[in-house]
Amino acid sequence: MSTTAPASAATQRLAPSMTLRVYNTLSRTKEPFEPVTPGKVGIYLCGPTVYKPSHIGHMVGPVIFDAIKRYLVHSGYHVTWVVNITDVDDKLIAQANERKLSMSAIAEEMTADYLANLKALGVDQIDHMPKATESMDEIIRFIEELVAKGHAYASDGDVFFDVTSDPDYGKLSNRSAADQQGEGGEAASRKRSPGDFALWKSAKPGEPAWDSPWGKGRPGWHIECSAMSRRLLGKTFDIHGGGLDLVFPHHENELAQSQSCHDRPMVRYWMHNGLLKAAAASGKVGGRATAQQAAVDDAAAAAEKMSRSKGAGGLADLIARQGGERIRFFLLRTHYRSTIVFSEEGIEEAATGLESFYRFFERFHRATGQDWYNLPAAATRRDGDFDPGDDPLLTEVHARRAGFLAKMDDDFNTGGAVSELFDLVRTLNRFIDQHKLDEAKTRDQGLTESLTRGAATLRELTALLGLFREPPPRLQSGDSDLVDRLVRLLIDLRAEARSRKDFALADRVRDGLTQVGITLEDRKDGTIWRIES
Repeated sequence: MSTTAPASAATQRLAPSMTLRVYNTLSRTKEPFEPVTPGKVGIYLCGPTVYKPSHIGHMVGPVIFDAIKRYLVHSGYHVTWVVNITDVDDKLIAQANERKLSMSAIAEEMTADYLANLKALGVDQIDHMPKATESMDEIIRFIEELVAKGHAYASDGDVFFDVTSDPDYGKLSNRSAADQQGEGGEAASRKRSPGDFALWKSAKPGEPAWDSPWGKGRPGWHIECSAMSRRLLGKTFDIHGGGLDLVFPHHENELAQSQSCHDRPMVRYWMHNGLLKAAAASGKVGGRATAQQAAVDDAAAAAEKMSRSKGAGGLADLIARQGGERIRFFLLRTHYRSTIVFSEEGIEEAATGLESFYRFFERFHRATGQDWYNLPAAATRRDGDFDPGDDPLLTEVHARRAGFLAKMDDDFNTGGAVSELFDLVRTLNRFIDQHKLDEAKTRDQGLTESLTRGAATLRELTALLGLFREPPPRLQSGDSDLVDRLVRLLIDLRAEARSRKDFALADRVRDGLTQVGITLEDRKDGTIWRIES
């Protein structure tokens, strides 16, 4: 976006919000959001090491940042979002040896699993997914630059970063270089100081390896992200995200490498999401327990974190049981920096909340004859604004929309924004009740227009969280017409039984339908039915 030429009407319409504030782990404060390049945002989120199937902990960051990107785009920014894939690592090599497959075969299989799970949870805003194995030239070049500047040194085929060369080392995690302990084992004897960490690891016989100036080997974990983020987002970019457990050592080491190499900040805003905690369990979902996050957030450090052995696996099965929208809603109803207590009961509770929206969509159809899912969602913040005039409903809808945007402007508070959505749907339901819109034989055009305008705002705001993009699966079945006719037949038989005062048979019909997940609702204008999830 030009800062010198006169702004066009389109440019003015898409002017980014100036009220957004973001919590920065580095400063430990909320700061006004000011990207490196006005109007553009670069985001890097650390992705998985693809050696085993994804667990739900792998979905927390992607779901959060998918919503963040949607909101930034809606606010007028052009956003580039990168999520890396670590497809070379000691864990991958060990898994390949255990399964007697190549490392690349393991990585390809698990990457496909990861992508399938992202799709199921509605994460589709990622622009680039670079792989470490496809970035070797950039990684090696980055290491060479660090060696040339005196921040790294070669030792018997390995290359290590010299933490003592960076006077700012430890500023992200609030640790000093003297506190650090790097890799142990054979590598320890080749390091100048215990806190130095590997940029390049010499290969053992039979291990995957790449040619380099220091001999055959493979990159260390931390250098991969520094190299890939620089290639795709530049030497300084806007947002670096990840879980709290990545603050140290991964993000601390990324920061040290990049800042030492470029003599400039790597990232404007370090954003870290809270970790998933199992009810009555310890350890984060899918990872090792650490106390390292204490330096970042004392409250989060007190939370237990769930380990893989405590039930973190089986994400595909969980999605099959619960559905992607339920899980996405469950993850977004909490502020991203808060600990999420994971349980299937919690997801079921989230599902109950979703049902209130699904029921409104059905009521909206009865009241207006329109499919809520076909309402247009405003693409930008300004497009979604409107003058409520003296319309009481639209005045309240306008206030609810302002509340939603204010919550999102306050460090992407999706939990608070979800509360505003519940208030909005209650407002719309109350309007339908007051005017009996879903029971009226004829429709009042003015009332219908007001309701449709309010429902369109609900469509706009839920789209920003990636929710309700299409009807739930139970409403998409190819047999839906047949099911509807069968249920209608049973409803008619039940009505006939009630007219004959055969209430036992009528109750059997209702109870039988309830047992198979179909709920009946008797209304003044007849009986309606829905499939309860």
